[in-house]
Amino acid sequence: MPLIDLLSAGRVAILSGRQDRAAVIDTAARLLALRAGDAPITDGPGPDADLIGDSLHARERLASTAIGHGVAIPHGRLESITGSRAAFLRLAEPIDFGAADGIPVDLIMAMVVPLHSNMKHLEQLAELAEHFSDPAFRQRLREAVDSAALARYLLAAPTCPSVA
Repeated sequence: MPLIDLLSAGRVAILSGRQDRAAVIDTAARLLALRAGDAPITDGPGPDADLIGDSLHARERLASTAIGHGVAIPHGRLESITGSRAAFLRLAEPIDFGAADGIPVDLIMAMVVPLHSNMKHLEQLAELAEHFSDPAFRQRLREAVDSAALARYLLAAPTCPSVA
Protein backbone atom coordinates (compact mmCIF):
# COMPACT_ATOMS: atom_id res chain seq x y z
CA MET A 1 0.00 0.00 0.00
CA PRO A 2 1.62 3.26 -1.06
CA LEU A 3 1.19 6.06 1.48
CA ILE A 4 -0.70 8.05 -1.16
CA ASP A 5 -3.59 5.62 -0.52
CA LEU A 6 -3.92 7.07 3.00
CA LEU A 7 -2.54 10.61 2.80
CA SER A 8 -3.12 13.83 0.94
CA ALA A 9 -0.84 16.86 0.87
CA GLY A 10 -3.30 18.83 3.01
CA ARG A 11 -2.97 16.26 5.78
CA VAL A 12 0.79 16.77 6.13
CA ALA A 13 2.09 19.45 8.49
CA ILE A 14 5.13 20.67 10.37
CA LEU A 15 4.29 21.94 13.85
CA SER A 16 6.51 24.63 15.30
CA GLY A 17 6.70 25.58 18.93
CA ARG A 18 6.31 23.47 22.04
CA GLN A 19 3.43 20.97 21.93
CA ASP A 20 2.18 18.30 24.30
CA ARG A 21 0.86 14.89 23.33
CA ALA A 22 -2.81 15.87 23.69
CA ALA A 23 -2.40 18.97 21.51
CA VAL A 24 -0.57 16.98 18.84
CA ILE A 25 -3.33 14.36 18.78
CA ASP A 26 -5.96 17.11 18.53
CA THR A 27 -4.08 18.64 15.58
CA ALA A 28 -3.87 15.22 13.93
CA ALA A 29 -7.63 14.79 14.43
CA ARG A 30 -8.31 18.11 12.68
CA LEU A 31 -6.14 17.01 9.75
CA LEU A 32 -7.83 13.62 9.61
CA ALA A 33 -11.20 15.40 9.36
CA LEU A 34 -10.12 16.74 5.94
CA ARG A 35 -11.17 14.94 2.78
CA ALA A 36 -8.45 13.82 0.37
CA GLY A 37 -9.07 17.09 -1.50
CA ASP A 38 -8.10 18.95 1.69
CA ALA A 39 -11.56 20.43 2.32
CA PRO A 40 -13.21 19.98 5.73
CA ILE A 41 -15.96 17.41 5.83
CA THR A 42 -19.13 19.49 6.05
CA ASP A 43 -21.35 18.12 3.31
CA GLY A 44 -23.35 15.46 5.06
CA PRO A 45 -22.49 12.73 7.52
CA GLY A 46 -18.83 12.02 8.09
CA PRO A 47 -16.23 12.00 10.83
CA ASP A 48 -15.50 15.27 12.52
CA ALA A 49 -12.40 16.30 14.38
CA ASP A 50 -13.96 15.77 17.83
CA LEU A 51 -15.01 12.17 17.13
CA ILE A 52 -11.65 11.40 15.56
CA GLY A 53 -9.83 13.04 18.46
CA ASP A 54 -11.87 11.07 20.99
CA SER A 55 -10.97 7.83 19.21
CA LEU A 56 -7.26 8.69 19.02
CA HIS A 57 -7.12 9.76 22.67
CA ALA A 58 -8.99 6.62 23.80
CA ARG A 59 -6.48 4.39 22.02
CA GLU A 60 -3.54 6.37 23.40
CA ARG A 61 -4.89 5.92 26.94
CA LEU A 62 -4.69 2.12 26.49
CA ALA A 63 -0.96 2.23 25.69
CA SER A 64 1.46 4.52 23.95
CA THR A 65 1.46 4.30 20.17
CA ALA A 66 5.15 5.29 20.02
CA ILE A 67 7.09 2.63 18.09
CA GLY A 68 10.61 3.90 18.78
CA HIS A 69 13.20 5.95 16.89
CA GLY A 70 11.16 9.13 17.51
CA VAL A 71 8.04 7.80 15.75
CA ALA A 72 4.45 7.38 16.93
CA ILE A 73 1.43 6.02 15.07
CA PRO A 74 -1.69 7.14 16.97
CA HIS A 75 -4.69 5.35 15.52
CA GLY A 76 -8.37 4.95 16.12
CA ARG A 77 -11.54 3.45 14.73
CA LEU A 78 -14.78 5.11 13.68
CA GLU A 79 -18.08 3.65 12.62
CA SER A 80 -18.86 6.69 10.46
CA ILE A 81 -16.07 6.23 7.89
CA THR A 82 -15.78 3.80 4.99
CA GLY A 83 -12.04 3.98 4.30
CA SER A 84 -8.79 4.45 6.16
CA ARG A 85 -7.04 7.81 6.15
CA ALA A 86 -3.84 9.18 7.65
CA ALA A 87 -2.27 12.48 8.59
CA PHE A 88 1.43 13.14 9.10
CA LEU A 89 2.95 15.65 11.49
CA ARG A 90 6.58 16.51 12.04
CA LEU A 91 7.29 18.31 15.29
CA ALA A 92 9.94 21.02 15.52
CA GLU A 93 10.43 20.05 19.17
CA PRO A 94 10.19 16.32 19.98
CA ILE A 95 7.85 15.34 22.82
CA ASP A 96 7.57 12.49 25.28
CA PHE A 97 5.15 9.90 23.91
CA GLY A 98 6.04 7.16 26.38
CA ALA A 99 8.20 5.27 23.88
CA ALA A 100 9.83 2.05 25.11
CA ASP A 101 13.21 3.27 23.82
CA GLY A 102 12.79 6.58 25.67
CA ILE A 103 13.39 8.66 22.53
CA PRO A 104 11.06 11.69 22.28
CA VAL A 105 8.76 11.65 19.26
CA ASP A 106 9.01 14.09 16.35
CA LEU A 107 7.44 12.02 13.53
CA ILE A 108 3.74 11.20 13.87
CA MET A 109 1.57 9.29 11.41
CA ALA A 110 -1.98 9.36 12.77
CA MET A 111 -4.56 7.07 11.24
CA VAL A 112 -8.28 6.45 11.53
CA VAL A 113 -9.94 3.34 10.11
CA PRO A 114 -13.48 1.96 9.81
CA LEU A 115 -14.70 0.34 13.02
CA HIS A 116 -14.95 -3.20 11.63
CA SER A 117 -11.81 -3.15 9.49
CA ASN A 118 -9.70 -5.34 11.80
CA MET A 119 -7.36 -7.22 9.45
CA LYS A 120 -6.87 -4.34 7.06
CA HIS A 121 -6.13 -2.04 10.01
CA LEU A 122 -3.46 -4.41 11.33
CA GLU A 123 -1.92 -4.75 7.87
CA GLN A 124 -1.81 -0.97 7.45
CA LEU A 125 -0.19 -0.52 10.86
CA ALA A 126 2.39 -3.18 10.01
CA GLU A 127 3.21 -1.44 6.75
CA LEU A 128 3.52 1.95 8.42
CA ALA A 129 5.84 0.44 11.03
CA GLU A 130 7.90 -1.06 8.19
CA HIS A 131 8.24 2.34 6.50
CA PHE A 132 9.33 3.97 9.75
CA SER A 133 11.78 1.20 10.62
CA ASP A 134 13.96 2.44 7.74
CA PRO A 135 16.52 4.96 9.09
CA ALA A 136 16.91 6.59 5.65
CA PHE A 137 13.13 7.11 5.39
CA ARG A 138 13.02 8.76 8.82
CA GLN A 139 16.03 10.93 7.99
CA ARG A 140 14.46 12.18 4.76
CA LEU A 141 11.33 13.14 6.68
CA ARG A 142 13.40 15.03 9.24
CA GLU A 143 15.39 16.84 6.56
CA ALA A 144 12.47 18.04 4.41
CA VAL A 145 12.70 21.84 4.24
CA ASP A 146 8.95 22.50 4.44
CA SER A 147 5.58 20.74 4.52
CA ALA A 148 5.32 20.74 0.70
CA ALA A 149 8.63 18.87 0.39
CA LEU A 150 7.57 16.55 3.20
CA ALA A 151 4.27 15.80 1.45
CA ARG A 152 6.03 15.16 -1.88
CA TYR A 153 8.36 12.65 -0.25
CA LEU A 154 5.61 10.87 1.68
CA LEU A 155 3.23 10.69 -1.29
CA ALA A 156 5.99 9.30 -3.52
CA ALA A 157 7.02 6.61 -1.01
CA PRO A 158 6.73 3.18 -2.61
CA THR A 159 5.01 0.16 -1.15
CA CYS A 160 7.14 -1.62 1.42
CA PRO A 161 8.61 -4.72 -0.25
CA SER A 162 8.24 -6.93 2.83
CA VAL A 163 4.48 -6.42 3.07
CA ALA A 164 3.58 -5.96 -0.60
